[in-house]
Amino acid sequence: MEKHQYGFVFIFSIILSLGLVSFLSCIAAELKRTKLVDLKLNGKLCSLPGSHAFGFGIAALLCLLVAQIMGNLIICRNACSREKRGSCKARAPGIAKILLFISWMSFGIAVILISGAMSMSRRQPYGKGWLDGECYIVKEGTYIGSAILVLVTIGSTLGSAFTANRRCQADKGQKIHAQVVG
Repeated sequence: MEKHQYGFVFIFSIILSLGLVSFLSCIAAELKRTKLVDLKLNGKLCSLPGSHAFGFGIAALLCLLVAQIMGNLIICRNACSREKRGSCKARAPGIAKILLFISWMSFGIAVILISGAMSMSRRQPYGKGWLDGECYIVKEGTYIGSAILVLVTIGSTLGSAFTANRRCQADKGQKIHAQVVG
């Protein structure tokens, strides 16, 4: 059981680290995004240079994706292993389900925001632009909003996994106590 807890803490720390890298990548992308002064006009045509925000956006997206997958694998593993063991309740507590729902909602919104902003951070040549030949600049605060959603996603994923795991540990403690007393 001790070995299982160390593995659980190790995976939690990996998920937390990936979330932190994703958060910091979003902050770096906000600082490196294309600004209005970078816009070049030539009559009706516009051009924007590429920015490093694109690379930071990819890093943020990948780290968030891996962290979300790892967190959900922990949750699923706990739920499936509990059903087989029978020593813990098969159903996750209500709070774990709510946190999992919040996790997926914030994950989806963060992915959409980061992906859209990331695609606008690519080079937009004259006449091509980002959409229909027009140039678009990432609005100030988009990456910051994404960074906040990354924190919500990671926090709720870890909270859901921790809550479901704690429920199982508490059930084991009660059974052990019942065996000693009885």
